Amino acid sequence: MSSTIDSLLTTGTVPLSLLGQLAQLDEYRGREALFRSQRGEALDRLVDVARIQSTEASNAIEGIVAPPARIKALVEDRTTPRNRSEAEIAGYRSALDLIHASHDHMPITTGVTRQLHRTIYQFTGTDGGDLKSTDNTIEETLPDGSRRIRFQPVPAWQTPDALDRLHERTTAAFASSELHPALIAGALVLDFTCIHPFLDGNGRVSRLLTLLGLYSGGYGVGRYVSLERIVAESKETYYEALAASSDNWHDGKHDPLPWLEYFTGVLVAAYDRFEANVATLSTHRGAKAEAITTFVKSRAVPVFTLADVRLAVPTASDAHIRKVLHGMRDAGIIESTGRGRAAAWRRLT
Repeated sequence: MSSTIDSLLTTGTVPLSLLGQLAQLDEYRGREALFRSQRGEALDRLVDVARIQSTEASNAIEGIVAPPARIKALVEDRTTPRNRSEAEIAGYRSALDLIHASHDHMPITTGVTRQLHRTIYQFTGTDGGDLKSTDNTIEETLPDGSRRIRFQPVPAWQTPDALDRLHERTTAAFASSELHPALIAGALVLDFTCIHPFLDGNGRVSRLLTLLGLYSGGYGVGRYVSLERIVAESKETYYEALAASSDNWHDGKHDPLPWLEYFTGVLVAAYDRFEANVATLSTHRGAKAEAITTFVKSRAVPVFTLADVRLAVPTASDAHIRKVLHGMRDAGIIESTGRGRAAAWRRLT
């Protein structure tokens, strides 16, 4: 089985295109620790919003959706699932909460990975946690509606050993400090996706492993900002990066750079949002307006709605959000599209 971590260690050098992002992440991690020590209670307000966004976005990427009000109620544990989609949404929330609460006691092992999968499916009436017993494929839908195989994962009979070795290499890499922790977390997700150990739910488990891997590397931004939402906003690039870096993976001749550039880019964007959101907790005049402006300008997808801004800047009222958006419109930065329930905004610059 190929190993991205081994490939990075053999190369021995970090591409120049990644050095800047990794340096940024080191600075962000230091400031994150400072924010936690100084404003721990205030940051809890960001956690609540991130839980809703992460649960909604990770499931939506897989086509599992529900009305926003139902998702909010499920995440806040104020209701019980009414159908299969809601059961999987509630399961993802439980897995997310498990990692946030217990990451210090959750080593990256096959047992923990299976536990996360089992947790996702706990409300569905079907068993989770079992590794695939038959071979599976990663397919894509073409413009004409037909489907083609994009990647052939590890065969079922090799999967248990492949997962064990992946987790052992990941744990050893974190312990040795030979690689930057963000690269280790990125390598974990890439190789897990190429192994594709379950018949269903691999994408969601990969995003949960992203969170757990980042915690292992000392990055807690996924607690305060939804990494899954940033991925959903850049879903096309997400799949393109995975496709580019999985090519020739079985032969150990793959190029992990496209995926690692995307992965570290997501983390930088997450920290940008985190610091913008922290600013909204400040009492200084204009803090919320700055956060709204930062969200609009840094968003991967140029089109957004009032609800998107509300979730990104939870301390701002709808009236204040509209005031800032109208100001950005008058400045030629954004334009409005549609009216009423269909109203949206589009970034122009």
